[in-house]
Amino acid sequence: MLHISKAFGGVAALDDVTFFAEAGEIHALMGENGAGKSTLMNILSGVYRMDKGEIHINGEHVSVTNPARARELGISIIHQEFALANDLTVAENIFIDRLDRFINWRELEQKTQILLDELGFDDLSPKSKVGSISVAYQQVVEICKALSRNSRILVFDEPTAVLTSNEVDKLFSIIKSLRDKGVCIIYISHRLNEVFELCSKITVLKDGKYVDTVNTVDVTEKQLVRLMIGRELSEMFPPKTASIGEVVFEAEHISVPGIAEDISFHVREGEILGVSGLVGAGRTEVMQAIFGARKRNGGSVRYKGQSIRTDSPRHSVASGLGMLPENRKADGVLLEMPIKVNSTLCRLDRYLHAFGRIDRKKEDEDVTRTGESVHLKSSGILQKAGSLSGGNQQKVAIMKWILGSCRVLIFDEPTRGVDVGAKIEIYKIMDDLAAQGVAIIMISSEMPEIIGMSDRAIVMREGRITGELSKEELTEYNLIKLSMGVR
Repeated sequence: MLHISKAFGGVAALDDVTFFAEAGEIHALMGENGAGKSTLMNILSGVYRMDKGEIHINGEHVSVTNPARARELGISIIHQEFALANDLTVAENIFIDRLDRFINWRELEQKTQILLDELGFDDLSPKSKVGSISVAYQQVVEICKALSRNSRILVFDEPTAVLTSNEVDKLFSIIKSLRDKGVCIIYISHRLNEVFELCSKITVLKDGKYVDTVNTVDVTEKQLVRLMIGRELSEMFPPKTASIGEVVFEAEHISVPGIAEDISFHVREGEILGVSGLVGAGRTEVMQAIFGARKRNGGSVRYKGQSIRTDSPRHSVASGLGMLPENRKADGVLLEMPIKVNSTLCRLDRYLHAFGRIDRKKEDEDVTRTGESVHLKSSGILQKAGSLSGGNQQKVAIMKWILGSCRVLIFDEPTRGVDVGAKIEIYKIMDDLAAQGVAIIMISSEMPEIIGMSDRAIVMREGRITGELSKEELTEYNLIKLSMGVR
């Protein structure tokens, strides 16, 4: 891709970007949200038309005018949000754009089985409905769809965001086998460990411009972060500014049917309590039950010593408890609604006058001020949330709870799927909230995040708390030991 430029509404998304990738290599494309990675790949796949520049494949100048043309050229993208029809079978999804009125179902399923066998997933039936299989298998279906078109250039966009560690290992094996067959793989990820494990080269974009292309073996994580954001990795976690006060929130003997039993913990004013554990330990389900988004068996929840009602999200919010969910796009924000609506959704009653009129001026002022406090990057409070970057969508989800005046907040994987720069900003927001006396419960699968942000942490395994660690005891060794049940 040579000297690519693209602007939206007069704003440059890409400015003279050049990008090379070779057959048989895994090449990382990195940068903060808004750096231009997605725009560049959308041009490659025919979703956008570039304003300037050229694309060459195998030395030949090609015109990628639309996604169909990209597929003809052997270009496929596997997006973080899969383009699958849940009510159709695996085989139907793989060949969905090549089905006609007269279908040889046996041949279709045989072709599908060959693709699945090649990837080592012969246990997945071509006849299975896609809606009934796991996320990892759905990703396999997307890969098979690309391979069925003889794709020679394959783009993976945040492919491990919703996978378990075992599923990630399987995916990496598939990607490496594709590389060995000569496929050119472009890998977009915010997870530095994945990039260093998989990729031989890394190209960095920043603010729509090309920064550098480096061999992975020639850079460290610190150097890569500096290329992306101009800061050192050691500056990720802000210095603690909050003073930890008295116990303000207590959950006792919480049980979730079939998932967790007898969970008890407390959080102090201004404290960040980390919740660690392996995938499947029951962390999210317990917090959903406490928030009222999932049924629980018994147990009690207290704020400042007084029992509060949390049997539904509505009652929890009224009691001053908020929850930032793990799945931002599905549960955290309304993508088709503007920033303003998302931000005041929970406590719109605060802006009501007599006869149901809403004080729009005060609402606008509060949302604008809160957006400024979290350094939200947008064109204004009427911009749709879905058009924001992942990090800014997460900030909008947080603004909802700030404007709701919640004094206890549950953050479930607060930086999942956001870039390094956005992570730093979200950590700063959390620290500022703690400094204002908000008690924070933070679920995270990233041990550096637990260690760097938590004042104290509890570890869960198979639906039970296996231990509690003070700030001084927070090490990867102790977290792993407790999460695996080692004494």
